[in-house]
Amino acid sequence: MFEKLEQLSFDQKVVVLPDFFLDRIIKIDSKDEFFRMINSKTTIGGGSIRGVDTFDIKGGNAVNVAYCLAKLGLSVNLFTIADDFGKSVLRTVFSKFGKSVDLEIKNGKHGSTTSFEFHENEKSFANVMISDVGDNKNFGPDLISQPSDLDIINSAKAIVLTNWGSNLKGTDLAQHLFSNSPKAFHFLDPADIETRKEEFRDMLRELNQVIDVLSINENECTSLLKACNLDSRASIGQSDAESVKKCAKLLSSEFDVKIDLHTRIGSAWSDGKEVIFAESFYINPKKLTGSGDCWDAADLAGYFAGLEPWERLTFSNAYASLYIGRSEFEPPTMVEAIEFIRTKSR
Repeated sequence: MFEKLEQLSFDQKVVVLPDFFLDRIIKIDSKDEFFRMINSKTTIGGGSIRGVDTFDIKGGNAVNVAYCLAKLGLSVNLFTIADDFGKSVLRTVFSKFGKSVDLEIKNGKHGSTTSFEFHENEKSFANVMISDVGDNKNFGPDLISQPSDLDIINSAKAIVLTNWGSNLKGTDLAQHLFSNSPKAFHFLDPADIETRKEEFRDMLRELNQVIDVLSINENECTSLLKACNLDSRASIGQSDAESVKKCAKLLSSEFDVKIDLHTRIGSAWSDGKEVIFAESFYINPKKLTGSGDCWDAADLAGYFAGLEPWERLTFSNAYASLYIGRSEFEPPTMVEAIEFIRTKSR
């Protein structure tokens, strides 16, 4: 595994799109205490709640995945949307990668998210995001139909489509992208689909033959099971690896598409017949936002490096764990991730 990852290199670009958000992360130790303070302030007509840790970072699934891929040493072409301020932020953020990252930024309103991270204790944590999706919700084929755009898409090593759940034109965009890149590897991570789960189910049944991998987390898995009336047959247990494997295999068989399912306890791959599971690396999370995007980027790197399913899942778990175990919002390098696995394996 290590040799393949260390030698990973190719000239073609990975095309990633479409969402960009500016994120504010608010870390809260106790949600009960937080809500008590809110109630107290509203009772007296308002006021400030001080002493809370906040962080302002670039965000959006596409932007985060693109950044992680670049940090892993891959060449990326990012299609997204932003106003002048957002464009400035993106150009500054990605400038360190030089020519290995090309930015194709369309004019419009990028999204904004406030993410509340609740850290109750080492076993109880969650993040809740409040978002204005901006023009990410209408990122359709019309924004990437110029001849120069189509040339980039057609020559790509891979097409990575993220956050279908926030994009009302997501299905049209997927059809446009995948039909114009017949030789590329097609990777789809829909993000939160709960309010549109039946629509996403129908899209998968229509486009399953042109999707190489569907990447989902436990929440998206649960939404899909409900949409297919399969929730009575399978559900993900909080500490049950067999349930993760069963859900991945069941959904892969249902849609005839390979599935990578990542959860807190581990991740699973299935093609509907076989299923492989790899345990997560235990780590005390210092942050919660962005771990899924890190996981996707490492998963993609694993595919490009030709790793076997268990190796790829293990590498992806390690990369995401290493990220959330750090206070800073900077993903690890390939060297750091490999050393992390070697250290944990000793």
